[in-house]
Amino acid sequence: MACEELAAPSGTFTRQNSSTSSLDFEPEADYRFVESLEERYKCAYCRRVLRNPHQTGCGHRFCQQCILALRELNAVPTCPVDKETIKMHEVFKDNCCKREVLNLHVFCKNFPDCNSKVILGRYQEHLLQCLFESMPCTNDGCQDQILRKDLKEHLSQHCKFREERCQYCNTYVVLINIKNHEKNDCPDYPVPCLQNCSQIILKKEIEKHHAVCPEAEVDCPYKQYGCHVKVKRGKLAEHENSALREHMLQILDKNSRLEEQISDLYKSLECKEIKIQQLADAIQKCEKEFRQYTQLYGNNSNLMVSTQALASHLDKSARLESQVKQLIQMANQQQSKLDLRPLFDTIENMKQKIALMETYDQRLVVLEDQSSKHDLQINIHKAQLNKNEERFKLLEGTCYNGKLIWKITDYKLKKKEAVEGRVLSIASQPFYTSRCGYRLCARAYLNGDGSGKGTHISLYFVVMRGEFDSLLLWPFKQKVTLMLLDQSGKKNHIVEVFRADPNSSSFKRPDGEMNIASGCPRFVPHAVLENTKNTYIRDDTLFLKVVVDLTDLEEL
Repeated sequence: MACEELAAPSGTFTRQNSSTSSLDFEPEADYRFVESLEERYKCAYCRRVLRNPHQTGCGHRFCQQCILALRELNAVPTCPVDKETIKMHEVFKDNCCKREVLNLHVFCKNFPDCNSKVILGRYQEHLLQCLFESMPCTNDGCQDQILRKDLKEHLSQHCKFREERCQYCNTYVVLINIKNHEKNDCPDYPVPCLQNCSQIILKKEIEKHHAVCPEAEVDCPYKQYGCHVKVKRGKLAEHENSALREHMLQILDKNSRLEEQISDLYKSLECKEIKIQQLADAIQKCEKEFRQYTQLYGNNSNLMVSTQALASHLDKSARLESQVKQLIQMANQQQSKLDLRPLFDTIENMKQKIALMETYDQRLVVLEDQSSKHDLQINIHKAQLNKNEERFKLLEGTCYNGKLIWKITDYKLKKKEAVEGRVLSIASQPFYTSRCGYRLCARAYLNGDGSGKGTHISLYFVVMRGEFDSLLLWPFKQKVTLMLLDQSGKKNHIVEVFRADPNSSSFKRPDGEMNIASGCPRFVPHAVLENTKNTYIRDDTLFLKVVVDLTDLEEL
């Protein structure tokens, strides 16, 4: 049987059925035995209490790991006590000694606070129940170590990270964040009216109150008629009564101007109707002249064809000479009767109209060219308008209080682009410490940068060139806080704080568009950020916050 134990896989001894199979202890711990530990319970190699004892052929006992270590150290292991060669086929597991060792009594490590005496095999079970064992607080964010007997009191009364009910909205909030919750997030927190009406209103109803507050300044109802007075809502009726005459005169003046505009519109409409009728008559006249010209042109063509046919007959037949003479006489007689000058005049007029139409065609080509140029110019203006609109949107979202809330959407896609090396970093919109203050932004490497590459998100703070740099104090010296916001409402944010190093080139006055970024290459591990138990990412979106301490910073 001993040979089978030493030949087991992975160098371990096989476990035999025993009533002590569920008992065990940690070999490296410093145990205090109630009675002095006898030599027969000590390992002959490590001199500690025997763990899984094995006995050699020479009668000495060793821990299981120690006998394996001896075999690995020497091809022919020897006993350190009597120098006898250890024959591995003679080594066997000493279950009798193991039961005796596991039943030795030891003091609890928390003695003298805990005076329990337990058998060695049940020592770990005792520590899991010992009232004097130190254990970490179970509240997220709390790093305190508390005795088990004091844990319940700590969780309910002393822990700063325990959840307490907000006295206004009954929402459970972490204690250290409750003041911030009341002032910023609690909808039922009472606040004073900003219009100096001395009323206290719930925050969620402040907008509704401002719509009826008697101290709020409002425009006069007759503003559209020319009265630009601003008056408190409570004195609005008094203003309307005192300025009744002025309001009536403004209304009359406005109505008079409207009547004049209506009259002008009617006159303009009549002129346009006359012009339309004139254009219609001109079109009809042109159509009539064109039809006459078509008929005359057709008759003239027939006359030319007849003359040619007649000439052909004169050449072929002399017999028709007399008839030709008669026809010539008849033609001469008819020439006086048929005057072709009106026809020639009409043809000349048509030539002039055709020339005019050709001129119109040339003008049309010029107009089409001008229209193309105008279209190009309009497209340029549209592009500029789009740029201006984007700039206005950027300006609308710009903060001037030293705080930036950066919303990063499509996290998985942007991280994939960073991993593939297509877009290594992304930058936030600029923000400022004041209207004329430092211009700043944040830069994030979603797949990490430097020491955090591939394992962390790296977050940096960047000083940018601004319009008022020549008026500001350099280098930049303020304290900067970088935060990853928890979206669960429990405010378990990840926070890093640093103060700008005045000797670093990152905080001098920028020579280019922006300085070298400075911050945290190992800001937050991917394992923490993407853990489903955490709530830093929701709907593939995360929020980063940058706060600049404005203390001792003079505003221009």
